[in-house]
Amino acid sequence: MMKNKGWIIGLICLFAFIRVDGQGTSEDYRRAEEWPELIRNKIYDVPLRIKWNKEGEYVWYEKNTPAGKDFVLIHPSSQSRSSFFDVEKLIQALSEKLGRTISADALESDQMEWVDADTVGFDLAGYTWHWNRKENVLVQKGRVSARSGGRGYWGQQGDDSKGHPVESPDGKKVAFIRNNNIYIAEKSDFDSVKPLTYDGSPGEYYAADLKWSPNGRKIAGYISSRVDTRVLTLIESSPSDQLQPKLHTRDYRKPGDALPQRQPVIYNLDQDTLFYFDENMIPNQYSVHKINWWSDSRGITFEYNQRGHQQYSVGELDANTGQSRFIIEEESTTFIDYSGKYFRYDLKDGDEIIWMSERDGWNHLYRYDGRTGEVKNQITSGEWIVRSVVHVDEEEGRIIFRGSGRRDQEDPYHIHYYSVRIDGSDFRELTDENAFHTAYFDAEYNYFVDVYSRVDRAPEAVLRDGEGQILMELERADISSVDELNWRSPEVFTAKGRDGETDIWGVIIRPTNFDPDKKYPVIENIYAGPHGSFVPKTYHPNPGGMQALAELGFIVVQIDGMGTSHRSKAFHDVCWKNLKDAGFPDRRLWMEAAGRKYPYMDLDRVGIYGTSAGGQSAAGALLFHSDFYKVAVSASACHDNRMDKIWWNEQWMGWPVGPHYAASSNVENAGKLQGKLMLLVGELDDNVDPSSTYQFCDALIQAKKDFELVLLPGQGHTSGGEYGERKRRDFFVRHLLGVDPPEWD
Repeated sequence: MMKNKGWIIGLICLFAFIRVDGQGTSEDYRRAEEWPELIRNKIYDVPLRIKWNKEGEYVWYEKNTPAGKDFVLIHPSSQSRSSFFDVEKLIQALSEKLGRTISADALESDQMEWVDADTVGFDLAGYTWHWNRKENVLVQKGRVSARSGGRGYWGQQGDDSKGHPVESPDGKKVAFIRNNNIYIAEKSDFDSVKPLTYDGSPGEYYAADLKWSPNGRKIAGYISSRVDTRVLTLIESSPSDQLQPKLHTRDYRKPGDALPQRQPVIYNLDQDTLFYFDENMIPNQYSVHKINWWSDSRGITFEYNQRGHQQYSVGELDANTGQSRFIIEEESTTFIDYSGKYFRYDLKDGDEIIWMSERDGWNHLYRYDGRTGEVKNQITSGEWIVRSVVHVDEEEGRIIFRGSGRRDQEDPYHIHYYSVRIDGSDFRELTDENAFHTAYFDAEYNYFVDVYSRVDRAPEAVLRDGEGQILMELERADISSVDELNWRSPEVFTAKGRDGETDIWGVIIRPTNFDPDKKYPVIENIYAGPHGSFVPKTYHPNPGGMQALAELGFIVVQIDGMGTSHRSKAFHDVCWKNLKDAGFPDRRLWMEAAGRKYPYMDLDRVGIYGTSAGGQSAAGALLFHSDFYKVAVSASACHDNRMDKIWWNEQWMGWPVGPHYAASSNVENAGKLQGKLMLLVGELDDNVDPSSTYQFCDALIQAKKDFELVLLPGQGHTSGGEYGERKRRDFFVRHLLGVDPPEWD
């Protein structure tokens, strides 16, 4: 009995110590909630919304200053700067014209147009305005025409069997679809209609996306099979405009679903002949797309993505002979990252093609002979990657591109700008500061504004010429207002990954009242999606909201483990058919290395949270790595990759669907749950089917596992907004700090 009393007294003392320790208190909550507002617009003199005029004579940008918003005009050729216009006078004029007070926040430089040397044009409050910046005169030019309502739902499957007639280049003929076949007619005489094909049917039809050759003597298109599209059904429980629920549906293909098969065709009017691309060369398609004519009308090219994403090819159909061939055939034993590492540029009407590939283990550029399909040369090479191509100058034979990982002793995720000739010679570095660079080029690529920073280096901006030489220093960020808040920038930390050789990069974020003599639970913000890398690389006092979370009394970390992108192909391939890996072995080694260096990081109390793919990983941490992670919050997650959208999941998990999908499923492995789990889901999530979360809940219930579910009526793909953030904070405070959160106001 006495022993039990001692144990209870000790436990009370422990919790009393945690409370006195000042973590998870009302004061901590107040500081966390106020932090975003405390830092809002407090980093001064950083160029925002940078824009060039069409001729490249001027560039302008806005910036926050202690006195308010300012607009700056730069004249590169004279290397001079001036005020773009008098903000106060423009705001006053607008307020008088509209009969209400207008804030400077309503003005955005990237929405402004250079009308002439004296005049700035912009849209505001439903009108187009011209402001004479020399004479400070405002003219209302007229109402802004109504804009369309955006692109619509990303997954919507259109009916490509229907469409409008397509005019020939000379405007005299039209091509169109009737009864599932291709017809042409004189534009002035539709009675002259002539069928070009006869084998179309409702099940295998000619698509309405027809393309005339530039010489107007040939028509390209494709014949397509028709398949049913899966429909996602969502129930809106609490609509704002009626009492009863609403039903919503979305086109939503999932892994393993049937896909249409398309065969490119060309009708040669001069030969009265229909040519088909050899269907045996394009079996089992994920997609056949990007059908385009060569400018000399000799044929078409298209791109063929084989299902499973292990072959991606550029095909050509000759319009005069009907010959089918591949110009480029890209193959991989794992996956081709067509959605994130794609670039093609045709030079000289296809005499040469610039192509992006990871075939040597790193993402680089290659030059092909478009006539023979042979590689003429590898343009870039080495143990670093091309991130994207900015510009191809055909006349000069030079490429400007973004790259990372090339500079020794620097964060391999930092983006720099480079140029190189297409034969691989004359490689030039256009940016050299140890930082993450973002460039804004003029239309002729003679100049660019370069804004650069790191998580631990305040932003700077310079004007450079096309060779990268600095012409003007534009801005140095004033961070004194942030410094006054006792903010400590994230620490960049590296440790070796599971192979003992590869550096794993991440950041450590501490509360502003950090005390090295205290013990801090560690919370990982995880997003392990293979489509990118996610650790912040630029300066921000609240990256991803992590500083506010740290204010509650935590150390917050974010890490890019193996299986994410922007490193070598081998680094990326870890995710293939194994999304549950999520880089966890690397993440654990990284945190253990940090814990050895910083004993105040309490690795016996580790939490994790994430949304979407990060939500899948966060929940998976308590299934597959519960000896390390103790508390998890998972939002809008795909808990089984068979339930999610086809393009993202088949890209990494492959095709056909097999046992490896089940092996990575949180639903299938729900019985392994250990620790405290909270799930959040929006009932109208049309990005990740919310049924995936419900099925995970069902499996947890069947396994008699305890968890919390937060259902968010009316919300879509989300982390839960302000409500979800408070629930997440409370969950971590309760289960990692061991204290009851403050009552909600």
